[in-house]
Amino acid sequence: MAFSGQKDFLHAQQPKIGVLITNLGTPEAPTTAALRRYLAQFLSDPRVVEVPRILWKCILHAIILRIRPRRSAAAYASIWTDKGSPLIVYTQQQRDALSQSLAAIYGEHIVVKFAMRYGNPSIAKTIDTMQKEGVRQLLVLPLYPQYSAATTASTFDALAKDFMQRRWLPALRFINHYHDYPAYIEALAHSIEEHWKWNGRADKLIISYHGVPLRYLQNGDPYHCECHKTSRLLAEYLGLSSDDYLTTFQSRFGRAEWLKPYTDETLKQLPNQGVKSVQVICPGFSADCLETIEEIGEENRGYFIGMGGERYEYIPALNASEEHISVLTSLIKKHLQGWDLPEDNAGTIADKYSKRLMVN
Repeated sequence: MAFSGQKDFLHAQQPKIGVLITNLGTPEAPTTAALRRYLAQFLSDPRVVEVPRILWKCILHAIILRIRPRRSAAAYASIWTDKGSPLIVYTQQQRDALSQSLAAIYGEHIVVKFAMRYGNPSIAKTIDTMQKEGVRQLLVLPLYPQYSAATTASTFDALAKDFMQRRWLPALRFINHYHDYPAYIEALAHSIEEHWKWNGRADKLIISYHGVPLRYLQNGDPYHCECHKTSRLLAEYLGLSSDDYLTTFQSRFGRAEWLKPYTDETLKQLPNQGVKSVQVICPGFSADCLETIEEIGEENRGYFIGMGGERYEYIPALNASEEHISVLTSLIKKHLQGWDLPEDNAGTIADKYSKRLMVN
């Protein structure tokens, strides 16, 4: 195996601490061709779809990638902005705000970047850029509050695959969840309270998370438990009773049983149970994207109103709000403890080494 190097590497380069935030990813454009490329990469990940590879490859290429890209492209087109997909826009804003926040603490010694697990900017290219900027200590924060093998572990897989090709590896720290981090719970609660302040309370608060197949839970994935803990802590902070809220799971795919109750089926049933108004929040999403804006904000609204519901409101993700950036900053500071800021002595050491070579 040939390991990648850095031809323009300088031993005198000032070492830096790097912070890499990651999210799931987004197609480059709301077109069928772009969605086919994106979905081919996403759905080929064995962490995402745990089906025997040969069987799944046949299903993916013979059926799914012939049908789903056109449907997904239409959905993306409905939310696309002049700056790109909402997920890329919000993640860039998060990166910019975090860079400013952390620079105020660590100065020029810290480098903050973002990458996507699928699509661009890729994890591999972003790490390459960070190494060229002198990053020798790397903290990676996947923006998935609740751990799942399909998201968090898949991000680590991408890191490991990249590191296998590198000659010089940075010291690595990896934040694998923050579902019960007090500042995160408070930020979610404050966003709900702010919504209540201006809109009043609904009959029911729906706390919706992205779903995963039930067998993932049965095989030991802690995602289901971490989602319910987030909901419980949030309800306790807000003083909600068990009748005031529901935890549900959205975005299922395929015929297998997924985590229940399903968000869409729940919203179809609630009006017949006397629930005429709901407010929905999605704590598993650190930034608004297709699954929150289109699926929750539009599709599921239609289900609820269509079955007799009268009032439906989506409470946005934390995105790049000031409080969310404060949460992420404090979380990063916690995990950077023990890593001293690099000393500006690399040039001195390199000079001494060069002089020694000249003498010898």
